[in-house]
Amino acid sequence: MKIVILDAETVTRNDVSLDGITTLGEAKVYGYTPNDEVAARIADADAVICNKCLVTDEVFESCPNLKYVGLFATGYNNIDIASARRHGAVVCNVPAYSTNSVAQHTFAMILNYYNKIAEYAKTVADGDWVNYKLFSYFYIPTSELAGKTMGIIGYGDIGRKTAEIARAFEMKVITYTRSPHKVTDGTEVVSLEELLKRSDVVSLHCPLTEDNQKMINAEALGMMKQTALLVNTARGGLVDEYALAKALDSGEIGGACIDVLTLEPMREDCPLRNAKNCTITPHIAWAPRETRERLLKEVALNLKCWMEGKPRNNVAGL
Repeated sequence: MKIVILDAETVTRNDVSLDGITTLGEAKVYGYTPNDEVAARIADADAVICNKCLVTDEVFESCPNLKYVGLFATGYNNIDIASARRHGAVVCNVPAYSTNSVAQHTFAMILNYYNKIAEYAKTVADGDWVNYKLFSYFYIPTSELAGKTMGIIGYGDIGRKTAEIARAFEMKVITYTRSPHKVTDGTEVVSLEELLKRSDVVSLHCPLTEDNQKMINAEALGMMKQTALLVNTARGGLVDEYALAKALDSGEIGGACIDVLTLEPMREDCPLRNAKNCTITPHIAWAPRETRERLLKEVALNLKCWMEGKPRNNVAGL
């Protein structure tokens, strides 16, 4: 069994082990692979494991032995699923591994925004507290989460966990989801328009599809409260970044906390790079060590089950 790992550096910098995967066959590991070298590096391998590398129809045509694509991810929009089916290749992702970490990062960003942690820490580092006459100063306004409305777009594992945390802060939770029948915890299900109009915080937790690209566009932003916060820890393509930058710079909405961009890594001309009241982290919501260890165990188990003729988490439907 020949196994190729194309982009190991997206999941480990020698701090978590790939042994669970590499011991299953004759493995070749690359830290990073440009998309124009994917086919050449797979060559005659039986299985490929990757995170963001594109496995296109051309790749399947060039690699006739390829019968398994394993993902270091939940999303699989970088794989040509139709071509995988035509070539009899199984494609397996890892659902739900990052539920806790993404929900945690979502609230880390929300709490930083409302409590102004970074801003106040900077004032202390700059000497403001040392030079202040009273025990406290609070000239940067902060706000409680209790009583605010949290609008969650997408109510899968991460959406539900985010709602659970929101309720712990005594927030009111509403959701817009394509699967309202799966909302069984009493959360109010509303239309997208109603969610945008009512929410103090709008948090995205849905997959990116052809139908919802740039769902947060100028029209959607125009429906939101002027004080609203937009949080995106899902996929960058859900947001029209030019429209969001304009809304932030004009004060149409209060702020944005962004962990994902349409084009990654960030380009120099990214419209959100210098937008007002916009906090950006480099796609790290999923990246705590414990989360990556969990991910690698699942990737190894996916591959092992396929080798035994019992594929799991098979998104290609074969």
